[in-house]
Amino acid sequence: MTQQPHLLFVDDERLLHNVFTRLFTRHGIEVTTCLNALQAIEELKNNNFDLVITDFMMPDMDGLELLGHIRQEYPQMKVIMITAHGSVQHAVRSMKSGAIDYIPKPFSTTELLDRVQTCLDSKETLPAAKTVQPRPKKSKKKQPVVYIGEHPSILRLKKMLPLVSNNKAPIFIQGESGTGKEILARLIHQTSDRADGPFIALNCANLPHELVESHLFGHRKGAFTGAIDDMTGAFEKADGGTLLLDEITEIDLSVQAKLLRVLQEHEIQKVGASEPKKVDVRIIATSNRKLSEVIASGRFREDVYHRLSVFPLMVPPLREHSSDIPLLARHFVKKYADLYSLPEKRIAPELMSYFQGHSWSGNVRNLENLVQRGVLLSAEREVIELFDVLHDFFSDIETFDLASDTPLPAKIQTIAEMEHHMIMQALAEANNNQRIASKRLGISSRTIRNKLRKYREDGLIA
Repeated sequence: MTQQPHLLFVDDERLLHNVFTRLFTRHGIEVTTCLNALQAIEELKNNNFDLVITDFMMPDMDGLELLGHIRQEYPQMKVIMITAHGSVQHAVRSMKSGAIDYIPKPFSTTELLDRVQTCLDSKETLPAAKTVQPRPKKSKKKQPVVYIGEHPSILRLKKMLPLVSNNKAPIFIQGESGTGKEILARLIHQTSDRADGPFIALNCANLPHELVESHLFGHRKGAFTGAIDDMTGAFEKADGGTLLLDEITEIDLSVQAKLLRVLQEHEIQKVGASEPKKVDVRIIATSNRKLSEVIASGRFREDVYHRLSVFPLMVPPLREHSSDIPLLARHFVKKYADLYSLPEKRIAPELMSYFQGHSWSGNVRNLENLVQRGVLLSAEREVIELFDVLHDFFSDIETFDLASDTPLPAKIQTIAEMEHHMIMQALAEANNNQRIASKRLGISSRTIRNKLRKYREDGLIA
């Protein structure tokens, strides 16, 4: 039996992970996904892959640097580069550096699948690896953080910012997951007298249990098994700036005791070091839990909370400032249309009505993900329709609280079925005018004619 090809997909956009995994697994291709190049390097050490697809623009280490690493360490590995910022220079540089293909965003799933299968089927061997020097990091102009909202609760938060920003006192931000706690933390840093210093965000919930202390305070080489080199911790990295301890209530009690000392003495001690080191760090902590319950249960020290909550702030859930939904949705439409170099778009009234009637258990992050999906699937069309966002093809459709009178697409199993449904629905809404339907779908009239011919041959339409 032929072994399934194994593909490594590297992109910092989580939305694409689910879409690509479903697309390729339906066609017999196993998929492993990573959010950044550093995760990809670890996956390449531990697993065998037939092909790597990597985004060009990623934080910390971009796709070209990852490509250089792959060509050095895995000279026969095939790599496809994708990017939302396509240019001739990018394409030439990627291909010269050893990419077997280069695909600018936005692209159709059909095109991507065809090119991936072509790469996997190709017997072409790559030339011996050349030394590829990593690009020097260019200084990037920091994009200003914006906090969207005009509801009184959001305006009150904005009004407090000047009062809490320009000092060193810790801040504790509470709120449900996806409400924008990190955005608020970044805005506090941006408007503070530390704006020119580093902003380091550490998600405490995602840290390996045995390495929490090292990630916070750092360690010396040989401090424990596996400490093969010195490590700089988050406090040291944030010296002179701001450290965000996201979901701080997930830290073990033993580490909380050491954190309390840092808050009191403003100094850290690396694991394996004999002397402490002074640090100048402004701490912002966040939690999505009810602090009273976590403290009462003994999982979070009350003295640590009081040290951190000089300025306790609460970010309301989206359902409590639902009047901001149109403002947020339009902001995200512009953000992702610009990112994918797509035309200006607007949201169809029926989709906006759904957004405003939804309960949003996932809050602003959930809204942003759905808008991003709509921007991607509406492609060249200027209007994002309800079916672009709410579609049976996606696994999360069952979690949506749709009104009973909202029409849903029939159960769809494949990309081809989804395509057929969208074409037929567009034609129905355009009174079978192929030119209007093609414009709405962002494809050519010729493509629709070819698809209709195939549907007749397959007996899908009369």
